[in-house]
Amino acid sequence: MSITVYSKPSCVQCTATYRALDRGGIDYQVIDISTDEDAFATVVGLGYQQVPVVVTGQDHWAGFRPDKISALS
Repeated sequence: MSITVYSKPSCVQCTATYRALDRGGIDYQVIDISTDEDAFATVVGLGYQQVPVVVTGQDHWAGFRPDKISALS
C-alpha cells in the first residue's frame, strides 16, 4: 500500500505523524504542499485546510491520528 503524507515545514502534527509512522516501521512519502502547487490542490480537493493529510489507498485523514496510523501496521 502506498502512503503519502502531505505536509509543510515547521508543522508539529506532521512531525508527530512521521514519528508514529517510523515507530511502526511504515514506509511513506512526504510531499511539501508549500512548494508543490499540485499537492496543495490535491489537499484542498480532498476537502482539507490543515496538514498533515495522510492518504492511504482509499482512506485519507487530516491531523495527527495515532489510531489510524496504528491500524496501518
